[in-house]
Amino acid sequence: MEFLSEMLSNPQGIMLIVIIILALGFDYINGFHDAANSIATIVTTRVLTPFQAVLWAAVFNFAAYFISLYIIGEFKIGNTIAKSVDGSVITLEVIFAGLVAAIIWNLLTWKLGIPSSSSHTLIGGFIGAAIANAGGFVSNGANVIVYEKVIPIFLFIFGAPILGMVLAYFITVAIMWICRKQNPHKCEIWFKRLQLVSSALFSLGHGGNDAQKVMGIIGAAVIFYHINVDQDPAYLVENVDTFKVFVEHWWWVPLASFIFIGLGTMSGGWKIVKTMGSKITKVTPLEGVAAETAGAVSLYVTEHLGIPVSTTHTITGSIIGVGITKRVSAVRWGVTINLLWAWILTIPVSAAIAMAVYYIITLLF
Repeated sequence: MEFLSEMLSNPQGIMLIVIIILALGFDYINGFHDAANSIATIVTTRVLTPFQAVLWAAVFNFAAYFISLYIIGEFKIGNTIAKSVDGSVITLEVIFAGLVAAIIWNLLTWKLGIPSSSSHTLIGGFIGAAIANAGGFVSNGANVIVYEKVIPIFLFIFGAPILGMVLAYFITVAIMWICRKQNPHKCEIWFKRLQLVSSALFSLGHGGNDAQKVMGIIGAAVIFYHINVDQDPAYLVENVDTFKVFVEHWWWVPLASFIFIGLGTMSGGWKIVKTMGSKITKVTPLEGVAAETAGAVSLYVTEHLGIPVSTTHTITGSIIGVGITKRVSAVRWGVTINLLWAWILTIPVSAAIAMAVYYIITLLF
């Protein structure tokens, strides 16, 4: 309570509170925007009703908190996001502008039913606002963008769906070969049950991947505040892992991040469910298991590597992979190409919006 009173007593503290509220709001939006990623196939195959599906996904979104904290033991993706731009150009205004841009793009694509990446819009907004603050790509002789963190993120715009597609293709082929002599009706019953498991695994990956991105943004804001406003020595020691210090002292932020993404998932995103579950290709329970398993494995691998990837891109690639096992024409490539354009445009458009927001708030304040 004492620290909260201190923050409310100065403009930068108030800005930090606004950023935390906005970040958790983005987390909630991310949940309902990306709910389709983990429930689209389980709804379209009628394994669960829409309400049952979002509840199922939300529970496992939140459960990912305990896996990240007690099994993995760290929040690698949150750390990557917090350090994706040079610390010298991070200000609360930069973070605020990046969040506003990300929320605008997420709501726009949700309204249009386009399954774009919440991850990439957040990163694009953060980068765009930082460049606006620095007045270019270089500040005081240093790159504004920390390329060793950001380049893998850019590469996985294409790498994540390709990985999901390849895994889903081979998983589907393997399952079909194993079940080639089995009774089709019995197999369908079993695969409907297995979809509960595969969608839960994917929801764990979604929660673990996406909630950490919000943690990273809040972490960057908190670290800036402690270093530049209250000059907390815990954050000023050279070579200290300031993100680790943040997680230890602001333990409620990871918890809140996972709670809000779970609540958002419970709100659903039905337009995107339709696109993911039926417009790309028709999906059976067997194919749903293959797509969700491939997507989950892709997310676990990239989370282990600390690379923030798009759960949307990953599951889309996986759905394409199962479609190709039937025939190439089973995939509606026109829909897929439109999605690809949305993916390519997400980071630059979000960056441009963030730049505009940054210039507006600096002019007003």
